[in-house]
Amino acid sequence: MKHARLIALSVCTSFAAIGAADAAGGEAKDVKHHHWHFAGPLGTFDNDALQRGFQVYETVCSSCHGVELLSFRNLGQKGGPFHLDGCPAGIPDSVDCSNPNENPVVKAIAANYKFQVTDGPDEYGEMFQRAALPSDRIPSPYPNEQIARLANNNALPPDLSLITKARHHGPDYVYSLLAGYEDAPSTIEVSPGLNYNPYFHGDLSQNLKPEYLDEHGHAREGVDVPLGGLLAMAPPLSDGMIEYTDGSPQTVEQYAADVTEFLMWAAEPKMEARKSLGFVTLVYLFILAGLLYWSYRKIWSDAH
Repeated sequence: MKHARLIALSVCTSFAAIGAADAAGGEAKDVKHHHWHFAGPLGTFDNDALQRGFQVYETVCSSCHGVELLSFRNLGQKGGPFHLDGCPAGIPDSVDCSNPNENPVVKAIAANYKFQVTDGPDEYGEMFQRAALPSDRIPSPYPNEQIARLANNNALPPDLSLITKARHHGPDYVYSLLAGYEDAPSTIEVSPGLNYNPYFHGDLSQNLKPEYLDEHGHAREGVDVPLGGLLAMAPPLSDGMIEYTDGSPQTVEQYAADVTEFLMWAAEPKMEARKSLGFVTLVYLFILAGLLYWSYRKIWSDAH
């Protein structure tokens, strides 16, 4: 229980750091450019990665961070990680599993989610807790902002619904930060409780050891100030912390990539449909342009 609590607090701080990173000064290492399945004009989401990413989010991230723009039924909509075209064996034929509200996987996820939904008032005028339904929004870990700040030393863990769209370099930045922790360079002093991450924007010139500073407190000639910054958190992910049943690597890099892909889908759940419509539209416009050009040549050819 203590270990799980430490992991949860670590993740709270990690995504709070994501929210504060762009506001901090200093230089950071260029982000890792991961090969994303959804990149490019014809890119699509990897459904297996989305399911694994939701597992990482539910197991680790959801202890502190909500995705308040998502409902459980979004998970079962077309393009979502748990969409079903047909029902699994054992489900009555009368059930339409392509309907997210009847999707048995989505119903099970909602009913067994770690946080219940606040509903009411009941007949006595009291609010009460109940198991979630597919139509409910995915519950946040805290009932309000004040309690969230109280539980995290006045830091407000950001909602992750749009985190990949709200940061420069988007998914590459989130992935790089989560998977990018390194040992601190030997030239800097790291106070207890802080951790070095080269992808976090910060100014480490104030953390250089005295032997690397001149009489004015500046870096000596030939001494480079390391890129990155210090975060008041431990790395949120560790190898083997989550068990994958599909044989995928249980590594920090895989966890970070999967949860980032899920968060990208959370930010753009209609991306595949949008790209498909855009492609069809471009083909239509190309054919129309060809017909117009042929008509133009045909009509004006008689005038010469």
